[in-house]
Amino acid sequence: MKKKEFIRIAGSLNERLNIVPLLFGSLGLEQRLDMELDADDIDVLIPEMFLNEKWDSIAALMNDAGYTLYDLHEHAFEKSGLSVAFAEIESLPSFAGIDIKQIPVIDEAGVRYRLLDLHGYLKVYTASAKDGYRKNVKNKQDEQKIELIKTALRKRDEEKR
Repeated sequence: MKKKEFIRIAGSLNERLNIVPLLFGSLGLEQRLDMELDADDIDVLIPEMFLNEKWDSIAALMNDAGYTLYDLHEHAFEKSGLSVAFAEIESLPSFAGIDIKQIPVIDEAGVRYRLLDLHGYLKVYTASAKDGYRKNVKNKQDEQKIELIKTALRKRDEEKR
């Protein structure tokens, strides 16, 4: 359900604002690992200008989709118990050493979005595990995800041999 909703939102971002968003967080990792991780919400990274000077266009798009803004600081919306939060994609290079231009673009039924590969997710969760808030609140979850990613990468490497 969350993935289908992301695809709907990404399609609107493509069509209305010419944005190719990045599916981030656990929902994106679920897709790369091909396993259920019980993602709490939908995390979407978009260009920073849409979180500041063009914020009204994101708010209008989400309102049109039936969402209500519940946390302006976190750029988070809610609809029927489902949370969608936006953050800036430009933070990835300094936060996790990821080159935005190298992030693969997926085309799913005409909807375009970015999705980190497993190495990118490993960088993100390793960096997140060092973050103060996440270290105290989400540390065990981050460690589990790091182990899942490492296992998947080892398995993939073994299959290549």
